[in-house]
Amino acid sequence: MATQPSQADAVIIGLGGIVGASVAHHLIERGWTNLVGLDASAIPTDVGSTAHASDFCFMTSHDRMACYTTTYSRHFYESMGHYHRVGGVEIARVGDEARLAELQRKVASGKAFGTNVSMIDADQVVEYFPLIERELVLGGMWDPDAGLVVPRSQRVAGALIEHALESGHLRAFADTPVQDIDVQAGRVHGVHTARGYIATPIVILACGIWGPLPAAMAGVALPLMPVEHPLMFFGPFDTFAGTGKEIGYPLMRDQGNSAYMRDTGDPTSTEGGLLEWGYYETTQPRLVHPRDILPRDRARLSPSMRDLEADQIAEPFERAVELTPALGELGWDEKHSFNGLLSVTSDGGSLIGEAPETRGLWCCEAVWVKDGPGMGKILADWITDGRTAMDPCAIDIARFYPVQKTPHHVYGRCLEIARKIYDPPVHPREPFESGRNLRRSPFWSRESELGGYFMEAAGWERAHGYASNETRLAHYLEQVPERPVEWDARHFWRVSNAEQLTMSDDVGMINLSHFAIFDISGHDAEALLERLSVARVGGDTPLGKGVYTHFLDAFGGVHSDLTIVRLAADTYRVICGGDTGHRDLMWITRQAEDFGLTRWHLEDRTDSLATLGLWGPNARRTLQALADEPEGLSDERFPFATAREIRVRGLPVWAFRISYVGEQGWELYVPFSYGLTLWDMLFEAGVPPVGIETYANSRRLEKSLRLQNVDLLTDYNLVEAGLARPRVKAVDFHGKAAHLEQRARDRQPAYLCTLVMEQHLDASLDNQAQARYPVGQSPLLDPESGEVPVDSLGRRSYTTSIAYGPSLGRNIALGYLPTEYAEQGRTLLLEYFGKHYPLSVAAVGYRALYDEENTRPRS
Repeated sequence: MATQPSQADAVIIGLGGIVGASVAHHLIERGWTNLVGLDASAIPTDVGSTAHASDFCFMTSHDRMACYTTTYSRHFYESMGHYHRVGGVEIARVGDEARLAELQRKVASGKAFGTNVSMIDADQVVEYFPLIERELVLGGMWDPDAGLVVPRSQRVAGALIEHALESGHLRAFADTPVQDIDVQAGRVHGVHTARGYIATPIVILACGIWGPLPAAMAGVALPLMPVEHPLMFFGPFDTFAGTGKEIGYPLMRDQGNSAYMRDTGDPTSTEGGLLEWGYYETTQPRLVHPRDILPRDRARLSPSMRDLEADQIAEPFERAVELTPALGELGWDEKHSFNGLLSVTSDGGSLIGEAPETRGLWCCEAVWVKDGPGMGKILADWITDGRTAMDPCAIDIARFYPVQKTPHHVYGRCLEIARKIYDPPVHPREPFESGRNLRRSPFWSRESELGGYFMEAAGWERAHGYASNETRLAHYLEQVPERPVEWDARHFWRVSNAEQLTMSDDVGMINLSHFAIFDISGHDAEALLERLSVARVGGDTPLGKGVYTHFLDAFGGVHSDLTIVRLAADTYRVICGGDTGHRDLMWITRQAEDFGLTRWHLEDRTDSLATLGLWGPNARRTLQALADEPEGLSDERFPFATAREIRVRGLPVWAFRISYVGEQGWELYVPFSYGLTLWDMLFEAGVPPVGIETYANSRRLEKSLRLQNVDLLTDYNLVEAGLARPRVKAVDFHGKAAHLEQRARDRQPAYLCTLVMEQHLDASLDNQAQARYPVGQSPLLDPESGEVPVDSLGRRSYTTSIAYGPSLGRNIALGYLPTEYAEQGRTLLLEYFGKHYPLSVAAVGYRALYDEENTRPRS
């Protein structure tokens, strides 16, 4: 028996699965030479999901990162000779026009994010997969790059581990569960096993369905749960006997039935001449807590393979037999059919990155076989360079606030995600039903009384509009067009646009209590924020001055956008967007540690300060009527981008003169206990509430304002985003060298442009032209070639944001375009549900289409 070493540069827990093996491989590629891999089972695993996975690889989803990691993984498997690119079809059944539309939308996502899918008709579907009944098929989508990892991902994991062992840079220990993770002062120091202690600064979790258990040893909560996935086998199926193939037909997805199907090739192949049918439960998915997974000696097949109950699949299986009668004609191999366990998370995304609770504890969890090598590369690059090939905001484990990782919240959200793995199509604005009313501002009761249409972000309930305004603002509502197509109108309320119009004519108030607010003070406060910020926030910056700024990564990519207000010589208020707040908090605290700055203090004011935006041409007049010292609110005495405490009928209010909506006014901050008083004062003064839709979407696009993690990404620099400052401050800041190099270029590879739709009528709907109001991200096309423009760095053009602007009466979008396309007046096409709509470039870089003074961007 090999001796377990006492020290390693990194320890990988869960080495035996495809994810752990991929992490080890890519770390060694990046120069790591002293790795230890542990697994509680065999290596490669004989009990984890990798041991029984279907090994499907479909390339396309509505997730940019997933398209990248799946495409990378496909190339990786192919380079190893372990991939059969047999192709795959996804079908829509007769009568399911919504599914066909979803496939059209998925083709658009493929174009936007770089995959090769296309629509096919029913005859082509049957040509690719002849087991299907032609009269039941409406149409389909063809993915020529889809395929199967062969002979199994388990074998690929074994090959990767064997190669890593041969390199001498990895030592592996099977049947060696981790007994504890040694954490001291919030940092990993090592791991305990029955073989002894391994000192290490880095522990990487790649444990799949068991992930929450070792994470808890390190004080980390993973918002992940395993879910059962029925998988059945039918045979014998000897169509491909004698071919030696692992699979003969393309893969087939029947997502309207939440199911998929494939053959297993030659009877002498790995799986042995069968038809495989899998299903994801859509009503009552069976979640399993990791601690309830059976040990190896008690499981009939394997701990990750649970017994299948017939009632789970009765109705969907009946529908499956209608579509593919061969399933009913062949015998069901009950002995080998099972419920496989797979991981789902509380928002459907993978969990990658350094855990916010514990330094040195890295996660690569909730990753499917199709993404395994790609996610392994993402993690290896992140640990090695501090950066990934694509902005990881959607998979960063730091995206969750602690309140979003409680057991009850995680269970409810994972249950919803499990219901939607395949069906139904998920709308880009789809709200969660569970985990609601988690974070409510003090204004919530008043908003509810007014019929607030609530959506949720970062746990906060946010009203996008108010039913009471449908009567109150009826004359404005008449100016807002109807959205005749249900998909465009779903989770949107016309009254939101009417509220914007009244705010622009008069005044309105918007609940902004979702802001993440951090007060940073102490000896090192200025040094810390100067080291992080592109803009000058310390030095001679006056007290009460607010500065819009950015944090960059070391390569000049945009990590954060935020506002910093100097409260005192050594005290600053940092105001971030709600969605980005927790990642920003982690960035601040961990960069401070890396900079060696210790004499500072952070007070999280997010849950104690409520915020109302008061904006419109009559905002000053309205506030002066209530203020104890109205003359103090004049333009001369209270200039733009300054903040100070005022009194409103005796109520202490911290007022920040700033705007995200192109109208003059203030953000008004009060302790939660004063919130209702402030709301009632303004409401009684005739100020109508305006929903967050105006702030976050419609007016933001009219002002060409960028949203972090959507329009602003580490993939792009500040010059490309149109947000570079006129001069670079003398003080050093993180990413400055890269930023200077980027500014020195004659031209950038791409520029963020504002585009407007020149025509938005679809004449093919109900035989009459109907106006479309696109939602979500869509590809931008060259009208001559029909291809997506790609810049010199390989980045593709798509609408990062899009919304209808009622003040301008246009659909407005943001999108990065290669330099040669980034010219005002240039025409492109937007693809939306298979149709093309002309857009023109209205502005290159930052230039507001709706232009008022006293505005600045902030997410």
